[in-house]
Amino acid sequence: MLPSPGGADLYVLLRYHLGWVDTSGRPAESPISQGKAIRPTLCLFACEALEEHLSKALPAAAALELIHNFSLIHDDIQDRDRERRHQPTVWSLWGVPKALVSGNAMQSAGDLAMLETVRLGVSPETTLKVSHLLTQSYLEMIQGQCLDLAYESRTSVTADEYLDMIAQKTGSLIRGSLEIGALLATDDPASVAAFSRFGSCLGRAFQIRDDFLGVWGNEATTGKAAGNDIRRRKKSFPVVFALEQATGNARNDLLQIYQREQLGEDDVERVLAVLDEVGAQAHSQRLTEASAEEALKAIGSISLPHWAMEEAESLVDFVAKREY
Repeated sequence: MLPSPGGADLYVLLRYHLGWVDTSGRPAESPISQGKAIRPTLCLFACEALEEHLSKALPAAAALELIHNFSLIHDDIQDRDRERRHQPTVWSLWGVPKALVSGNAMQSAGDLAMLETVRLGVSPETTLKVSHLLTQSYLEMIQGQCLDLAYESRTSVTADEYLDMIAQKTGSLIRGSLEIGALLATDDPASVAAFSRFGSCLGRAFQIRDDFLGVWGNEATTGKAAGNDIRRRKKSFPVVFALEQATGNARNDLLQIYQREQLGEDDVERVLAVLDEVGAQAHSQRLTEASAEEALKAIGSISLPHWAMEEAESLVDFVAKREY
C-alpha cells in the first residue's frame, strides 16, 4: 500500500523521485533511479576550476539539483509519462495533486538551499546575486517548457524557433549552473562570460542529444519507451528538421500524422521512415557535435588548469555521445 503524503510523508515522495528510497520510504537497493546530477556537477566544476576550492558551491549545487527535479516532477505530469529513470513517476503512483505539491516543495527546498551559501563565508551580496540568477534561470526554463507544450499542437515550428525554445527550457539551467559556480569563485567578468557561453552551447548539445535518444534511444538504457516522443507528437529536433526538409507525400504524411489526437504504431513507423528519408538522425548528431565544439571553444578562451580542460573535454564528449 502506498503511503499517504501528508505531513512528514511528503518527503517520501521527494526522496522517491530522487531515487533514494522506495515507495515505502525504505532506502533504495540500487542507485539506478538516481539522476545524472549534471547541473550540480557543472556548478562545482566551474567553482573549482577558477578557485581550486569547491566547498562554497555545495549549497548552490544542491539547490540546482532540487530545482531541476522539481521541473521533472511537473514535466512528467504534463507529458503523462508513467516512467522515469527506470521506475514509475510520482504522479502515476500518488496522483496529480500530490505530485504537484511535491514539485512545489522541491522548488521551495531548492530556493532555501541556495540561501545557505551565506553560511560558508560568501558575502550577502554574492549570495543574493546567485540566488537571483537561480530564480531567473528556472523562470526562463518554465517559459521554455510552455513553448515546448505549445509546439505540440503546431506543425509550423521552425528550427530557429526550436533552438530558441531549448535555449530556455534546457540551456538556461545548465548555463545558470556554470555561471553560479563561476560567480562563487571570481568576480572576473571574462571568466563568468566564458562559462556562460560554455553552458549555452553545452545545453544545446545536451537537448538535441536528448531528442535523438527520445526517437532512436535504447529503451533498456534510457528508461523510456523508444519512439515515445513521436507518440506524444512532440516537436523534437528530428521532427522539426523533417517538417522543414520533407516534400511531397512525405511532408503530407507528417502533417496529417501530427494533426491527429492519438498516434498508432503505424503512424510511428511512418514518421521514423520519413526521418530516415531526410537524414534527420545524422543531421541531429552533426548539430550536437557542432554545439559541443562551440562549447570547448568558449571555455578555451580563458586560462584554466590543465585538469579542468581535460574534465571539460570529457564532459562535452559524454554529453554529445551519451546513451541515457
